[in-house]
Amino acid sequence: MNRITDFILKIQILKDTKGQDLIEYALMAGFVAVAAGAIMPGVSTSISTIFSKVASSMTAAAGSS
Repeated sequence: MNRITDFILKIQILKDTKGQDLIEYALMAGFVAVAAGAIMPGVSTSISTIFSKVASSMTAAAGSS
């Protein structure tokens, strides 16, 4: 009985797509930022600063959980 419950739970997790849209939008924003940095070299410093801030925020959030 426990194996059946585990199997059903795994299937439900695989069907869950709630965060998929957010990830897709974040990837698209990242691609646009990289393209903008490649096309306009003056913007690359600002983009690098933003990515550094996001990375440090994510590291801090991962460390606190």
